[in-house]
Amino acid sequence: MYDFPIDAVITWVDGNDPSHKAKRRSYVSGAGEDKSEDIGGETRFASSGEIFCCVGSIFRYAPFVRKIFIVTDSQRPDLDGFISGNFPHARTKVEIVDHKTIFRGYEEFLPTFNSLSIETMLYRIPDLSEHFVYSNDDMFILSPIQPSDWFDGDRAICFGKRFSSSFARVLRKIKPKKDGHKPFGHKDAMLNAADILGSRWFWKMPHSPLPLKKSWYERFYSERPELIGQNACFRFREPTQFNPQALFYIGAMAEGGCIAEPDKGKSLFIKSGKKGYMEKKLAEAEKGNYIYGCINAMDKASDSEREMFMQWFQKRLGLKFMPVNM
Repeated sequence: MYDFPIDAVITWVDGNDPSHKAKRRSYVSGAGEDKSEDIGGETRFASSGEIFCCVGSIFRYAPFVRKIFIVTDSQRPDLDGFISGNFPHARTKVEIVDHKTIFRGYEEFLPTFNSLSIETMLYRIPDLSEHFVYSNDDMFILSPIQPSDWFDGDRAICFGKRFSSSFARVLRKIKPKKDGHKPFGHKDAMLNAADILGSRWFWKMPHSPLPLKKSWYERFYSERPELIGQNACFRFREPTQFNPQALFYIGAMAEGGCIAEPDKGKSLFIKSGKKGYMEKKLAEAEKGNYIYGCINAMDKASDSEREMFMQWFQKRLGLKFMPVNM
């Protein structure tokens, strides 16, 4: 029995917006900072309609979600027609949250183009429920789910597997340079979280929605307030930053506020590839029992690949229409 509300939080940016591009480039300090994919490359900010898939899948497969908070930088996705046309009787509300709201008291760090900095502040969303699920805009749900898929009673469910911090350090050390530096990746930010907590392991998280608890962050940052500024002050990704979600799973797991479940066979990861790749992945999606999916770097896909995915997604969710201009 679940008598508590669950919210969804989605970070989104329309990197195709000329004003956003101009703002971002005005803060570029390094010669390769705007080209390196791990720091500030265009693909980190590109928008190809993924937000419609993300939001639509919550309305279709997780109708118990109380409110969807979309966190953005002085922008607003045009979702009204999509939602009213496909889900006219839905109870879930959508609210746009500007960076200025969650960075209140830390306005000197704005504008920011850094997902790790933004994620550090998500727990500060006004009216955010205690139990919430965080998702990037390129993630979506593929099958009907229940609150118990995200929370076991009051405990958040962590999908993924335990990964050795020592082994992660070895991988970091032998990692080859690209664009003049060693790329700072997802695993590196999780290792930094483990180091903060003195943990010999971290949970390697899949590209899927992540159940979290607001009170854990409130308590942790009240005890370590310096970490907020240290992690949120960078406008672009920086190798010393930690992943706030990994921090939660390590800390909450140790306290009994989180349990782990394997993610094998649950998440489908799609990334633009060679000819025939998209067709193969979508066929895999139909055969498997996937709960979640992620369409990564969709801006790099061909027009035919994007159209193929969107048509498949519309049919999969039984949507009346998807926006034409993606």
